[in-house]
Amino acid sequence: MSDGRDRIPDARDGLTRAERLILWQLRSLQRERDGRKVPTAMLYGRVVEHIDLSVGQFLQLLQRLGGHPR
Repeated sequence: MSDGRDRIPDARDGLTRAERLILWQLRSLQRERDGRKVPTAMLYGRVVEHIDLSVGQFLQLLQRLGGHPR
């Protein structure tokens, strides 16, 4: 992650900026795909348009959020 502030959990819900971006993009892709499952690679591509994350960092965050990479 490029900015140290991206790692600080928000006081409202405990999510970091990166976690919030993952959830936002996941929901957006689910809508586009009419509720079908979203491939991890597709989600990663959307997330890195907004924040600099390595694949490893992304997968750690996704697992923390309860996602199961495919």
